[in-house]
Amino acid sequence: MRILVVEDEPTLRRQLREAGEAAGYVVDECDNGRDAHFLGDTETYDAVVLDLGLPLLDGLTVLRRWREAGRSVPVLILTARDNWTEKVAGIDAGADDYMTKPFHMEELLARLRALIRRSVGLADPVLRHGELTLDTRSGKVTHAGVAVALTSHEYRVLEYLMHRCGDVVSRAELIGHVYAQDFDRDSNTVEVFVARLRKKLSADLIETVRGLGYRIARP
Repeated sequence: MRILVVEDEPTLRRQLREAGEAAGYVVDECDNGRDAHFLGDTETYDAVVLDLGLPLLDGLTVLRRWREAGRSVPVLILTARDNWTEKVAGIDAGADDYMTKPFHMEELLARLRALIRRSVGLADPVLRHGELTLDTRSGKVTHAGVAVALTSHEYRVLEYLMHRCGDVVSRAELIGHVYAQDFDRDSNTVEVFVARLRKKLSADLIETVRGLGYRIARP
């Protein structure tokens, strides 16, 4: 899963990036509203952490423009403004959740997980497919009750496909959700990760839909 962190305070932005990466996310970051608006328009994200008090373009304007353009990515507003009228303004602008600084990082990560689950119609933080389970809270994957060690990219591919269980996911979409913006994206590596997952889990878990992409069929 890939998230965008928009925060102009350098220390907090670094903390958010490090916490997100430790939780298994691919994290892009920026420190102003103009760049945030551009990234949200041109890149694919599973969630955004958006500060309101941004230079160049404020967070509410960024959010409104995304929503007016039909961008439905879940957005968690993060701000120092502890004012109920601004919370209402944020929600009315299209925010999915709202946190006030200071905050506990674990709570923010939990809210992000919930936003991502809801965006694909899931309620349980543990994703299941037959004997396969993936715990989005801990990043632990088990198959038939046995823990399976995955690399970070293998985990991201599996997590995204399980979130989209039953849907055909194109190679381009997978690339957009498992690599950061500045990463050298090679579509051939996705095939490598899928092949490794089939070997570690089950040969028929991930179906190749010729000319379209990959799918984990609904159990």
